[in-house]
Amino acid sequence: MKSTVSSKGQITLPAEVREKLGLAAGTPVRFELRRGGVIVRKGTNGPHPVDQVFGQLKLAKSVDAVLDEMRGPRPAPHRADRRTAGRKR
Repeated sequence: MKSTVSSKGQITLPAEVREKLGLAAGTPVRFELRRGGVIVRKGTNGPHPVDQVFGQLKLAKSVDAVLDEMRGPRPAPHRADRRTAGRKR
């Protein structure tokens, strides 16, 4: 898909993109600059619900400890010298 920037810096989003993202007139969008391009994301009309409660949960243990209890112990990290040990170059 392709569009052209107008003299006012405006672009027309192709209908397929608008339909896929559910973009109607007045829908906010966010632009994220990336190396070599930009990502357009559908925005929101207000703060995300999670942002309203962020930092309010108080735990008796660290998050890592809680996750380790739920998931089990983490595997030991691999060291590069063990992965290549025994290989001939």
